[in-house]
Amino acid sequence: MISFLLRRVLGGFAVLYVTVTLVFFSVFVLGNPVDVLMSNTTDPAEREAAIIRLGLDRPVLEQYFHFLWNAAHGDLGNSFVYGKPAMSVIFERLPATLELAIIAIIASILIGIPLGLTAGLKHRSAFNKIVMTGSIFGFSLPYFWVGLMLISVFAVQLHWLPSGGRGPTTSFLGLNWSITSLEGLTYVLLPAVTLALYKISLIIRISETSARNVNRQDYIRTAHARGVPPARIVAVHILKNAILPVITVLGIEFGTIIAYSVSVETVFSYPGMGKLLIDSVINTDRPVIIAYVCMTSFIFVTTNFLVDLLYAILDPRIRHSVSGA
Repeated sequence: MISFLLRRVLGGFAVLYVTVTLVFFSVFVLGNPVDVLMSNTTDPAEREAAIIRLGLDRPVLEQYFHFLWNAAHGDLGNSFVYGKPAMSVIFERLPATLELAIIAIIASILIGIPLGLTAGLKHRSAFNKIVMTGSIFGFSLPYFWVGLMLISVFAVQLHWLPSGGRGPTTSFLGLNWSITSLEGLTYVLLPAVTLALYKISLIIRISETSARNVNRQDYIRTAHARGVPPARIVAVHILKNAILPVITVLGIEFGTIIAYSVSVETVFSYPGMGKLLIDSVINTDRPVIIAYVCMTSFIFVTTNFLVDLLYAILDPRIRHSVSGA
């Protein structure tokens, strides 16, 4: 087990290193941030002083190794726009995006798994056809269109929910959260539902396929033949085995929500990490872009590590292979 954990940790560090390195060099394609931060009428001497102050006068490789040394000590540089540590800017926006991700994942679990498992156990039934057809619609609708429709109906027409922004926040664990109050939750609801629609559809299809495949196994037929109550077969034999692929996907999808919340946060003017990334790309704020990639990569690596660990705990075959490694 220790060697298994060690391999996963080392693999995670390798992924972080490669990803951050690629992003560091790719941000130079965006151009010189001084061109964005200063007008064309700025005094050339002042412009040159800004380039030196930001360290942009040094060769790219020197900047890269300087960045690696600082990153190893927890310093990813100061934002060119906000004038404070890039990671500090990220942590200010992180709770807003985490709130969307958590609500979307919870909705996927509470809605997607029961519908998918039931549809898989009732294969070829009318219920199965309705649920699976609905999941296709959930896949087909783009985020931005769903978001605009929700704003049109619930904010513009019905005036039930705000059309964008973020509500009042309260501090918890050093971060500001808005889901801790009812008013704050109203601001999170529409963007979270927009993100959750695709995830629910995905979990429905995976749960349905997994439950259908498990239900065809010989040990399920044997349990029926021995007179085991159907409810016990579902709870003990089918659910435990059908849920394993769903756990893997949920871990990956949590990371994708963090990474791909850009369009939803833009539609709702929601001040999360996704909107911060768009603003940083427009302003060529290199430290914040790199810090964003570091954070999303870390979340991906961490969730995948936890999924592998949970998989090993739930699946005896993997647990035995890990113990023997």
